[in-house]
Amino acid sequence: MTELKCRKKYTLDGDKEERESQHEPDVQTKPVKTEEDEVTSGRNGAGKQQKDEGEVKEEDAQHKEEESKTPESPVKRSTRSSAGFLQRLVRVFFGCLAAVACGMLYAAYLSAYHDRKFWFSTRQELEREITFQGGSGLYYYYYKQMLTATPFHRGFYELMMDNRTVAGQTINAVVRLSLYPELITSFIYRFTGSEEFVEPIYFYIGAVFGLQAIYVSALFVCSWVMSGTWVAGMLAVAWYVINRPDTTKVDYAIPLRDNWALPYFSCQVAALTGFLTNNISSATELFCYLTMSATTFTFLLVWEHSHYVLFLQGLCLFFLDAFDLLPSRKMAEIHMVYVSALLLAFFSQFQNAALLSSPLVSLLIGTWVARNYQQKMKTGPFLSRVMKLFVYFHLVFTTGITFSYLVKKVVQGDESDFFLKFLEVKFGLNTTTDFITNFLLCQESFQVPAQDLFLRLTQASVLPFYLLVLTVCLLSTLQTIYRRLSGLPMKTNLKLEDGRIGEQPEVIYHVFHTLIFGGLALLFDGMKYLWTPYVCMFTAFGVCSPELWMTVFRWLKLKSIHPVVLYYYQLLMVAYGLQSLILSTAVPTIIGFSLWREYCPRVLAELSEVQEFYDPDKVELISWIKSQVPAAAVFAGSPQLLGTVKLCSGATVTSLPLYTDIKLLRRTEDVVYDKGEVYSFSKHGRFCQEIKMNYSPYTNYFTRVFWNRSYHVYKVNAVISFQY
Repeated sequence: MTELKCRKKYTLDGDKEERESQHEPDVQTKPVKTEEDEVTSGRNGAGKQQKDEGEVKEEDAQHKEEESKTPESPVKRSTRSSAGFLQRLVRVFFGCLAAVACGMLYAAYLSAYHDRKFWFSTRQELEREITFQGGSGLYYYYYKQMLTATPFHRGFYELMMDNRTVAGQTINAVVRLSLYPELITSFIYRFTGSEEFVEPIYFYIGAVFGLQAIYVSALFVCSWVMSGTWVAGMLAVAWYVINRPDTTKVDYAIPLRDNWALPYFSCQVAALTGFLTNNISSATELFCYLTMSATTFTFLLVWEHSHYVLFLQGLCLFFLDAFDLLPSRKMAEIHMVYVSALLLAFFSQFQNAALLSSPLVSLLIGTWVARNYQQKMKTGPFLSRVMKLFVYFHLVFTTGITFSYLVKKVVQGDESDFFLKFLEVKFGLNTTTDFITNFLLCQESFQVPAQDLFLRLTQASVLPFYLLVLTVCLLSTLQTIYRRLSGLPMKTNLKLEDGRIGEQPEVIYHVFHTLIFGGLALLFDGMKYLWTPYVCMFTAFGVCSPELWMTVFRWLKLKSIHPVVLYYYQLLMVAYGLQSLILSTAVPTIIGFSLWREYCPRVLAELSEVQEFYDPDKVELISWIKSQVPAAAVFAGSPQLLGTVKLCSGATVTSLPLYTDIKLLRRTEDVVYDKGEVYSFSKHGRFCQEIKMNYSPYTNYFTRVFWNRSYHVYKVNAVISFQY
């Protein structure tokens, strides 16, 4: 029975025991008995004929094991290797073909739905531009400007020294508004001769829809890499499309920075997932590393909020490294990706100070300082490691916060901490009468999501399975963390019968990823667009993963195993392995059939039903501005409306729909607001309501020059007339 106990220990200790067993002397190997020896021993004594059944089966198993270790001939090995390579190549080819097909079908669907919803092909240019809602049309204005710039580099210089956008300011619009997507798209349109084949606005929205195709293809690949089957990728794309109101804003605000940036982030996450996977070839690892580097840099370049998203991702990776769940070499290489991308983005954005004070830089600095002490903290018994882990956390975050404080004092001045004040008020830790804080709290993206979000996810069947997959993966991850803190090594060559889905680094990363982004999505409605797509991907991976179902089987059946029944247990694990393979195929098939039956008619109905978006009042307003207002006029109003005014008329405005620029937010502040007053007890009414009454003193300063059902335009009087 000694052999059985040793075999159980091997399963727990993994590669470490395998390396030790390779150096054991050959004398300790127990010889295998033949049939002739059995007969001879039977003649010598009756006691030897009655052997324990467990030992006989143990020796048979050893005999088969030694036969399996007999070296194959080079011809057989070459044939088997070629067949395996060809099989993998065919599987990868069809998987990539399915990913590309899903992306192209989704882009075609978006184009058809957009045209059907807005009657885009039958509208005039002004009416088309008005369909860019939420102030997003501002970015398209600069695309139009670059198309008419002669020469192209002259238009680029004018954007760097722009004094025609914000009244009284000269801004670098390329950095302030993250206009690299418009620059690149306009350059491609002009210098590829596309104006002969497609209108500028169709080329622009086509570029965005193409990126959405890359988005869903990356989700497909990510789920495929984690589960091992491209069925998971198709299920992830199906859930993404069904839950489109909660996964993307591309339906109503095409030019938004989110729609340009998040596809690159999705590609970066897919490359990171492949990079974290154990037992990948050096060529595959290099490809993932280069893809991750390029997409991280591009993501930082096209969205002003990207460094906050990467900070959250960096936190997930930090926890993997702190719990010793990831090789130090890979963590160092990921840090190099972050540092190089930040440096390139810093210089590409003309020394953007916001990147220097970003929390991502602070986290990298804190981790780099504490890395010198990290190896010493990964030794000792369980309690010692836990205490050292708390010390390590304290050192990293203290260093990072100190660095961030010093940089903000040097670079940004006293107004750089308004985001912290906003968080204090959001979480109920403080109250304030500050206009910027209360203005941000009124924005839909910063409010708590409505309950119908979870109702929609439940009706699409994604939320129940998500909770199941998350529970299994989280519990398995906690088991792995406990084993690592107890000094046990991780197995890098996991098999299906091991039932340890929480020992895969890419799975652990996505568990942390979905927990952090999900926690923020419960607080801020805008975060759901970063969380819900990965809920679809993560859930599809789980239900299609045999390792997840095998982990559940082990928990349900394996409580304690006596060595005598280990042989039968191995046979049982084979049966469970077959069951897990069946479940990982049957469950997604049933889900896919139910989704196809219920939602396919709905999706097709969206393309056939008559919809119409038309805002005649806004069209009338813009037409009046373009025909009646002098070119030197300056407009003030809500940031979203000013974005549309700037897009359609090119007029100078006082503010823009940007919520990270404190100077522009200050310009949005109400002119009748008395600093220090509580809003509910203000002695003044709302300016927009009071001025419509045509009462003094408003008539002394303003004259109404245009109005319709939705909009009123007032001109500031050049000569103030006092009326009572």
